[in-house]
Amino acid sequence: MLYTSIDNKKIKDIKKLNTKKYRDKCSKFLVEGEHLVLEAYKTGYLEELIIEKDVIFPIDIETSYVTNNVINYISELETPQNIMGICKKIEKKEYGSRILILDNIQDPGNLGTIIRSCVAFNIDTIILSENCVDLYNSKVIRASQGLLFHINIVRRDLLLEIPYLKDREYKILGTRVTHGKSLKLLEKISKFAIIMGNEGNGISEEVAELCDEFIYIDMNDKCESLNVGVATSIILYELDK
Repeated sequence: MLYTSIDNKKIKDIKKLNTKKYRDKCSKFLVEGEHLVLEAYKTGYLEELIIEKDVIFPIDIETSYVTNNVINYISELETPQNIMGICKKIEKKEYGSRILILDNIQDPGNLGTIIRSCVAFNIDTIILSENCVDLYNSKVIRASQGLLFHINIVRRDLLLEIPYLKDREYKILGTRVTHGKSLKLLEKISKFAIIMGNEGNGISEEVAELCDEFIYIDMNDKCESLNVGVATSIILYELDK
């Protein structure tokens, strides 16, 4: 079917997927562009294709055709893509033995970058604190390059979840700019949860009190700290050796 009007109810409902409230209500979210749509399709999360008329994109799934003005209305991008997908929210899986916990990460680009590094360095699960940026924010999805479809990601109350992990013999490792154990000296751990904190304030005091140990990245005196996405990538790379 071809949709030509932005006043159509279906089109208005798709547009509302740009808001967290509506995404949470219907457990769906939007992706834009061929790459993200294909990643969603390959992993089984794509439910419907929204495609500009006359564009050919041969995948076997329910498809709605729209005009350029409708694409421009739905899109959040400065240069809208001619292919979009409606996806179901990602299903929860078993935690596995390698966990990354994110405490109040606010920047969508940082979260997307961290997701990519987690997939690259074999993290099983990412646990987001309740005050982290929304996983399905369009900037997070784009920054992850579709890799959010390839890892288990959950949102939890960390003050309840960390004791749960400790009871199941996960070693809880907090991160600090200084003090604690150098990352270079960290022994191999088979079952762990690494905690990365907020961009400006680091790990909250309440969460820090639950850590078994703290680690830091050795740096020269000219640099006081690293971007949380960069720091996470370095730590995960070292732990994956």
